[in-house]
Amino acid sequence: MIILGMLIGDRYEILDKIGTGGMSDVYKAKDHKLNRFVAVKVLKQEFSENTNFVSKFRVEAQAAAGLMHPNIVNVYDVGEEEGIYYIVMELVEGITLKNYIEKKSRLSIKEAISIAIQVSMGIEAAHNNHIIHRDIKPQNIIISKDGKVKVTDFGIAKAATSNTITSNVMGSVHYTSPEQARGGFSDEKSDIYSLGCTMFEMLTGHVPFDGETTVAIAIKHIQEEMPSPREYVSEIPVCVEKIIFKCTQKSPDRRYQNMGELIVDLKKSLITPDEDFVTMIDVDTSAATKAITEEDMAEIKERTGSIAVEEVHMRLNEEAAKAKSRQKPVHVVYDEDEEEPDDPEDEEDDDEYDDDDLDPKMERITTILAIVAAVIIGIIALVLVANAIGIFKGSDQKEVEQTEDIEVINVVGMDVESAKAALEKLSLKVEVTYEESDEIEENKVISQSVKEGEMVAAETVVTLTVSSGTAGVDVPDVTGKEEAAAIAELNAAGFKVSTDTDYDDDVEEGYVISQSPQGGEKATEKSNIKLIISMGPAVKKTDVPDLRGLSESAAKDKLNSANLKAGTVTEEYHDSVTAGCVISQSYSPGMEVEEGTAVNFVLSLGKKEVKYNYVGSINAPTGYVEGTTVTITITAADGEKRTFTTSSFPFNVNESGFKAASGTVSIKKETTQQPKKDEAGNIATDEFGNVIYENVETEVPVDFGSQTVNFTQAQ
Repeated sequence: MIILGMLIGDRYEILDKIGTGGMSDVYKAKDHKLNRFVAVKVLKQEFSENTNFVSKFRVEAQAAAGLMHPNIVNVYDVGEEEGIYYIVMELVEGITLKNYIEKKSRLSIKEAISIAIQVSMGIEAAHNNHIIHRDIKPQNIIISKDGKVKVTDFGIAKAATSNTITSNVMGSVHYTSPEQARGGFSDEKSDIYSLGCTMFEMLTGHVPFDGETTVAIAIKHIQEEMPSPREYVSEIPVCVEKIIFKCTQKSPDRRYQNMGELIVDLKKSLITPDEDFVTMIDVDTSAATKAITEEDMAEIKERTGSIAVEEVHMRLNEEAAKAKSRQKPVHVVYDEDEEEPDDPEDEEDDDEYDDDDLDPKMERITTILAIVAAVIIGIIALVLVANAIGIFKGSDQKEVEQTEDIEVINVVGMDVESAKAALEKLSLKVEVTYEESDEIEENKVISQSVKEGEMVAAETVVTLTVSSGTAGVDVPDVTGKEEAAAIAELNAAGFKVSTDTDYDDDVEEGYVISQSPQGGEKATEKSNIKLIISMGPAVKKTDVPDLRGLSESAAKDKLNSANLKAGTVTEEYHDSVTAGCVISQSYSPGMEVEEGTAVNFVLSLGKKEVKYNYVGSINAPTGYVEGTTVTITITAADGEKRTFTTSSFPFNVNESGFKAASGTVSIKKETTQQPKKDEAGNIATDEFGNVIYENVETEVPVDFGSQTVNFTQAQ
């Protein structure tokens, strides 16, 4: 027993009951291993106790688990736990097709065909994997919230039918094929029949056959012709009607042979609904009489040779005589358990019988049969010989055409389609012409070229003059009006409307430029009025100029000349493009764009300068006397110098902004001189104000040498 909240298979947590059917209950569950929601279908108790059914059910469900298709409710897992047999499937949030039909009464033609195509594609995927559904019906088709159509319950039907599950368990018998109703062999074409019944219900809101009991409905599937869906909905196209008829033929050989053929016709019915393209297989095609061809005759001659008529008669007479001489009484063979009649004549041996012992009546019958057989064989031989020598040869070896005249019936006043069908049934050809009429209803026959009662040959052409309706009504003038208002006005006047668009410099976007027929002209009611809707002024195009290498001002001037605008201007470094010139542009040169389009471009900042830093600690050189003041000079490779004085070591340096990547560090102790002083003790200067030094050196200069150092690139 399933309880909400229980865990099945150590992974599926039962959350809620979401449906029930003839064989199972369906629960929403969470798969804790894959962290997703799934549907778990649990077999009802009466089926779980049937070991034969469970075994077949497992095999079929496992086969269905191999199907992966967008239009199939995919099976993820099959399992059993404490007598509970379950299938884990894809969870589809939606509604069954049966409920959808009930809500809408019937579906539109396009919607029904679209659903049928998706169902067919799902079934085709299953058939390609040698899996037959055997229970296609609206209850087993789900429409998800996003409009996706999915078929469910693959594999379950076969397990059920193989165990004689009753029809009330299997679901409705309204969609079962004749071969299934008889209990016979079913294959892919059984699914095609069921889909045809489903399409019938989608389009009409009714099942094709109904009755008080399932047996009565099944008999109708076997015996009665499929009703026309056009009897319920007259606007159903003929090609769609024929698709349903071809799907639901009693003989599987006359249906679509596979889902691929059906899908092709369904798609074609969406594109060309007024075209009659469905090819029906004639029930009498295989048994039809065919004219013997020259090739056939040559083969007969080769196999039999030429037989003379006299020789044929001679052989037939000989065979008849031999057959008569060989006649013996008929022996009756009895079953071992049956007592033979007590007749002394039965004890005699067969060889003791002679011609006098034959039953005279039996002898006469045998003789007559032999003569009849001889005559038939003789006629056949004569026909073959006559054909061989060319007596029966026609101009094109065609069948003898019908020579009897046909009495033409009256179809005036009938609907044109009914009239055509009635005349074609008499082997007459039909041509249709239309003319306006204020008195005769549209699509009704006004007159016929051959009058009622006249006798004509088969294939005679009968021309029907059909009413195209009234002479017409005035068409409202809607030029210059807004599109929605124009369509509403024309619809109110009884016209259909189609639209197209065009550019117009004078008519505002969304308003009517012109109409056909024009305002004030007459047109038949329900005829089509074509409107041309303005898209505003025509868009003018221009080629984008090449701005690369131009200065900013030159680039903007060139864009203006091409009726384009300068968009965003950005800058970036570039090794090869001169600073201030265009590196790239947002639209490629020569590209066609609308006039007034903004073109962005990038200007060059030139080659990006790389800066270097020197960070280090300089130790005292060899020979240095502590406390002595020295000069430290950092000279970059490009000649740039940085100078420091210090009297203590180590000396820390942190300099940045070098343009070169390396340099030298040198340390020197310079020569020093004392400035001259006057008597007052002031430093003496010359006439230009320069300090005058003593000529005597007080110290000897010392060069402590230099070393090469590498700088680091600034970030």
